[in-house]
Amino acid sequence: VQLAESGGGMVQAGGSLRLTCASSRSTFRGQVGGWFRQARGKQRELVAGISNGGETNYADSVKGRFTISRDNTGKTLYLQMNSLTPDDTAVYYCYARVTVNVEGTYYELWGQGTQVTVSS
Repeated sequence: VQLAESGGGMVQAGGSLRLTCASSRSTFRGQVGGWFRQARGKQRELVAGISNGGETNYADSVKGRFTISRDNTGKTLYLQMNSLTPDDTAVYYCYARVTVNVEGTYYELWGQGTQVTVSS
């Protein structure tokens, strides 16, 4: 199973982008998903997450501006990004944590990343 991000690009400050993470299977159905980002010279950080039950959480820096969601098939994870600022410039990575049994055994998947550049 692979994850493939799309939707990155260059946008002016104040603009919007929607990132899409596609999976060949229903990877995100009832599983944990998330979006991370890594700016140049910085550590990778969690931007937004969605639990197996659908609860969402966000980094303080993006609350009120970004929205994470998934489709009903569980094959696609989205990140809607509004009111973008230059500080949002980074490579954005899609993430999935798939639990395979009741003991909690899981594996993790990462996408290859998509560049988001916000100009001032």
